[in-house]
Amino acid sequence: MTKVIIWDMDGVLADTGDAHYAAWRALYAERGEPITYEQFAETFGMANGPILRQWLGHDTPEEEIISLGKHKEELFREQIVEYVHLLPGVRNWLERAQAQGYRQTVASSGEMANIAAIVGTLEIANYFDALISGAFLPRSKPDPAIFFQAAAAAGASPETAIVIEDGLAGIEAARRADMACIAITTTQPRQRLGNADLVIDALDELEPDTFDRLLAR
Repeated sequence: MTKVIIWDMDGVLADTGDAHYAAWRALYAERGEPITYEQFAETFGMANGPILRQWLGHDTPEEEIISLGKHKEELFREQIVEYVHLLPGVRNWLERAQAQGYRQTVASSGEMANIAAIVGTLEIANYFDALISGAFLPRSKPDPAIFFQAAAAAGASPETAIVIEDGLAGIEAARRADMACIAITTTQPRQRLGNADLVIDALDELEPDTFDRLLAR
């Protein structure tokens, strides 16, 4: 039986919130418009297309959505070295999961260039069997397509997959995929994460047999 841990990137593996927020603010400053942290937090974890359509309106031309999304990611990558770092307990659990025979994948709504840049900068690429980007999938989280793809890339089925998420859209996607889900309170308060199987404040809280117990549910 192949078991897989599916890691979200932003707010789970790495603290990228400040870098993403800075990139969105810079993009909107170029447009002469403000953006609030509340707007940013509500959409954190979604792909750029759905975010921009929500903010700019569904009648915004597709070419404008694509252009703005591409520029925002360019602005984000400029912030990685300075602002992005591993969250507490991540490296320990990457090592432990690998030692316990779990395959591991990243399933992020971010562009592949972002994912590759982050795992390379943080020196964690060798823990993963696959890096999956949902940036150009037809539907963003909470659609479960990205998690099905991530499990398949590791040779696992949904019933032997565990998703680690912090975003509401990602938790809902895991629920729709019928995958076990651990939620981390990095970007959302605990009371909003009730659809997950387990809610924690940091990976350091997990017991050594947590993954095995979740798969036995």
